[in-house]
Amino acid sequence: MTLAYWCVLIALFLPYLSTAAAKFTGGDFGFRQNHDPRSFLASLDGWRKRAHNAQLNAFEVTPAFVAAVIIGHLAGTASQDTLDMLAVAFIASRVLYFICYLADWAALRSVVWFAGMSLIAAVFVVSV
Repeated sequence: MTLAYWCVLIALFLPYLSTAAAKFTGGDFGFRQNHDPRSFLASLDGWRKRAHNAQLNAFEVTPAFVAAVIIGHLAGTASQDTLDMLAVAFIASRVLYFICYLADWAALRSVVWFAGMSLIAAVFVVSV
């Protein structure tokens, strides 16, 4: 399995880092809120709400990344090293995005989001 494919697996689980930050830091590890988690998550504020928002964004962007990696492999025109490098950079951008969201660094978060989306586009471009 390629490094890029391992990055797909990591990307699939990264949203749950945000979920854990939002839900499982309330003293009871979110178990009481698990009866109606959507209402609970909608009621959050501060950094926990931002963690939930980061979770939602991660779920939104992951399918595009997965598609890019699979299409990049199927096209077979890009070098594996290039695909791996772009995939690792994307994962790094998502971790940085999460940190920016929690820290409420809105402007930097937007730049990092754009960088991550550019990395997805780059996978397609190098696969032409």
